[in-house]
Amino acid sequence: MEKILYQKNYNKKTKCNIWCAFPACKSFALSSLGYLWIFKTLDEQENINVERIYADTKTPQISIKDVDAICFSFSFDMDFVSIFEMLERFNIPLLSKNRNDDIPIIFAGGPVLTANPMPYSNFFDFIVIGDGEDINTQAVSTISEMKENGKSKNEILTKLAEIEGIFVPTLNQKKITKHTAKIDECIYTPILSDEAYFKDMFIIESSRGCANCCNFCIASYLNLPVRFAPYENIIKTIELGLENTNKIALLGAQVSIHPKFKQICEFIYKKIQQKPEIEMSVSSLRIDGVDDIILKTLALGHQKHVTVAIEAGSERLRKVINKNVTEEQIFNTIAKIRQNGLKGVKIYAMIGIPTETTEDLNEIISLANRLKQENKGFDISFAFSSFVPKPNTPLQWCGRFTTSELEKRQQYLKKEFHKLGLKAGFSSIKWDYWQTVLSRGDENFTEFLIDVYKNGAKLGAYKKASKKYFNPDNYALRNYNLDEKLPWDIIDLKPGKEILKERYLKYLNIN
Repeated sequence: MEKILYQKNYNKKTKCNIWCAFPACKSFALSSLGYLWIFKTLDEQENINVERIYADTKTPQISIKDVDAICFSFSFDMDFVSIFEMLERFNIPLLSKNRNDDIPIIFAGGPVLTANPMPYSNFFDFIVIGDGEDINTQAVSTISEMKENGKSKNEILTKLAEIEGIFVPTLNQKKITKHTAKIDECIYTPILSDEAYFKDMFIIESSRGCANCCNFCIASYLNLPVRFAPYENIIKTIELGLENTNKIALLGAQVSIHPKFKQICEFIYKKIQQKPEIEMSVSSLRIDGVDDIILKTLALGHQKHVTVAIEAGSERLRKVINKNVTEEQIFNTIAKIRQNGLKGVKIYAMIGIPTETTEDLNEIISLANRLKQENKGFDISFAFSSFVPKPNTPLQWCGRFTTSELEKRQQYLKKEFHKLGLKAGFSSIKWDYWQTVLSRGDENFTEFLIDVYKNGAKLGAYKKASKKYFNPDNYALRNYNLDEKLPWDIIDLKPGKEILKERYLKYLNIN
């Protein structure tokens, strides 16, 4: 059952039909704040009929022959597989050059494409670069108006290219400025559903971006400058959520730096005191931004565990990635979490960070052991990923360690954490390798991606396809020259390449 939390017009008089597509199952789509908000902004337009479709949608309400455009959400590097499958299911050619004016205009947006659209440039008619809540509405309104006036696809795309943040690959644009939206209103879950992965969860985006800018973090650099939803709007939005569900969550890369964060927590705390069945959660907490009031609110709101990220065990390596937290802060924060009534903490960390040594690995083992000894009976676990260089970050020029070396380091940590009796999860080194290849890819990836998809998109398919087209080590392992042209240089994104170079040179030389 769904509950719509905005004014929906069920009797629109328009011929423009849009599919808002999500490349995963329905339950995941209904828990995706960005996807649902884009759908809401389109659904509120009087000149557009819009339908949600998912990777597991069998029979859409709007027939494909009546669809004018399809908008895809593209949040993860491997999403292209589901997107290709959805296109083929509805007999839509994968390549934009093979689609005539009778076929819907296909476009997409999301963090993967904002960071580096080039590997996917031959599949989409246009790509949204940056925040999509404004651009999608403007783009779809343009499509609706121009189609009604009998304009061709090429004419429509030429007009769309005039909008800031829209990349039309066939038009040979020199630079695309990333669009940055103002956060005047508070973005929230506009559709509650008991079919969502997070059942009936009302999510509130209190802030966007992170001022700390860890050198590997694509979420920080894509979302500059840091923006905050107005306090008054957040309070009104929390009220709206609690009128319709007892589950609320605050979302943001750095939720605790909102200027009124303490007041927000105090407001929620009082609400839970009045209505004890309210459940409250946050996406994650920063080691250097944990306050008693947020922990008391989470504990009162039935959240048992929280997550924090330290990324590296040694202070030297944390400085390399600009993760400016001290060992003292780590220990004090874990103790504070325990003392405020929560049951446990999951600690995110990373292996394979540039300049990492065996000594750095030993320091995280020592840190974990001391945390366990000082917090007996408290559930502490670790989750390790491996470093993936991302475009438009200071570490974009750094290659990975070899797969064999990273697997050796991973096995060492697994063995040592097993000895300590601490739970530790690890990402797949092989899949992280291919994520790096995709992240640093270019316009020559077209046939490779199709080949991977056609052969099942398992690890073997990636390896087999790469043998036909290129050496993947050149993308995953190579340290790029600071002066070489990068595929994603076409994106004009602050703070800019020169600033990233300065930070790369500064932090990679930390001893």
